[in-house]
Amino acid sequence: MARETGLDRFYLATGRAWDDEMHARIATHKADRADDGWTTHEEPLDLVGSLKSLDKPERVILVDCLTLWVTNLMMEEGREVDAEGAALAASLGELQATVIFVSNEVGLGIVPENKMARAFRDHAGRLHQAIAAEAAEVYFIAAGLPLKMKG
Repeated sequence: MARETGLDRFYLATGRAWDDEMHARIATHKADRADDGWTTHEEPLDLVGSLKSLDKPERVILVDCLTLWVTNLMMEEGREVDAEGAALAASLGELQATVIFVSNEVGLGIVPENKMARAFRDHAGRLHQAIAAEAAEVYFIAAGLPLKMKG
């Protein structure tokens, strides 16, 4: 989708390397983008600020991903996840760049058995709803197949 816009491509990565597996995952993502026309920025917490600093009408910004961002906010003391999600959704109408969000749907399975996992699922679900409400288009991807849900 980002390539099809013909705009300058910016990759805004939210992932943090909490362990060796995540270090390897991030390295693979970086290698996949190397020499492919992407400019990468890493921001685990201040997504609104990063989007505003990258914002130009000739750019497409791919944010990967919202669920990792929710994790980062939950792991930081004193962060209000729902308030930051609402601020992100509210900021979208001010941006001139084309923004594409990647996220993981985590609410399709059973209710998690622990409090933190349930809170994560609930925060992600509310964030997805807020972003989808502001978005011009929404796609659900399953088995590599896109299902257009909005737009």
